Amino acid sequence: MTQHSPVQPLPVADASRLATRILDELERAVVGKRRALEQVLTGILAGGHVLIEDLPGLGKTLTARSFAQALGLPFSRAQFTPDLLPSDLTGSEVFSQATGTFEFRPGPIFTGLLLADEINRTPPKTQAALLEAMQEHQVTVEGTTHQLPEPFHVLATANPVETEGTYPLPEAQLDRFLLRLAFGYPSVDDEWGILERRLGRRQEGQSVDRVLADGELLGMQAAVETVHVSEAIGRYAVEIVQATRSHSSVAMGASPRGSLAFITTARAWALIRGRDYVIPEDIKDLAHPVLGHRILIRPELWLQNISTDSVVDDVLASVPAPSADGALPADEPAQPTTDLRPADGARSVEGADPVGRTPVGRTPVGRTSVEPRDQA
Repeated sequence: MTQHSPVQPLPVADASRLATRILDELERAVVGKRRALEQVLTGILAGGHVLIEDLPGLGKTLTARSFAQALGLPFSRAQFTPDLLPSDLTGSEVFSQATGTFEFRPGPIFTGLLLADEINRTPPKTQAALLEAMQEHQVTVEGTTHQLPEPFHVLATANPVETEGTYPLPEAQLDRFLLRLAFGYPSVDDEWGILERRLGRRQEGQSVDRVLADGELLGMQAAVETVHVSEAIGRYAVEIVQATRSHSSVAMGASPRGSLAFITTARAWALIRGRDYVIPEDIKDLAHPVLGHRILIRPELWLQNISTDSVVDDVLASVPAPSADGALPADEPAQPTTDLRPADGARSVEGADPVGRTPVGRTPVGRTSVEPRDQA
């Protein structure tokens, strides 16, 4: 993999303010999904790719296009179909009559933000071509390697209901996505807000303004690498991942890549909230989107309403969390958890407590069904 020259990181406070401006701008187009937007932005700031697995018509394409506009990235959309070939995605060598030679014509993957729409509808060969590009940030065509632009991110969508004629991603390929999340249906007020904005626009199309200048996204991603992770927090994440492997309902737990994803996304999540260090609540907030797609339930339990969400809930309840004081850098004095608020100008999720935990009584993003434990 090609080594790129180091990028000068932005100060964490400046990066946090930019993240808040991005989210505020996105909410002009995507109504009532602040927390889901924060999770997508977390995946991008962590330098990874995000899988959005949800029903049609819930704003997945709009979200991807709006992110590209706000971040100032070139945008491409690839509609994955059963007859899509790898060369349709990566590009191919085309004979030029003018020069008498073959010239490379890049495909839609050569962009800043790629929407891989309905990734589970294309054959494994094409899926593998995309996943290779996601991992290596390069494609090989006719023996020649072509580097993808930086930054490069994929927002992939999948329909979890319609399975006829689809090619579900195997667990080894799902593991390549940093996060998997779902938007869920909007509330009554949010859905009316969608209609109200459409009536006010008097047109179908909508767009958001660009927030970041050239190079600022790379600077924000470099700032994520400066966020402090204490040994206590790192061990807490590792213990959670380890617990998924020994759970009685699990056939395959999360791999060390899951531990790395935990720490990487937790740093980005902390930055969005205006902190330069990770606290236990950051790990808890991201447990479902980070681990849900990295766990395989034992086949004999599929009919017993055992889900990956329930396994993650059990693991979080069984692993003791370290104190927030142990998360602070060594040169910072300890302070009460209730004082850990976002930096000036940053906004927390409406209804969340000061450290960004899921509000009591609300369902974390990614859980789209009511399970028996919710009715207890």
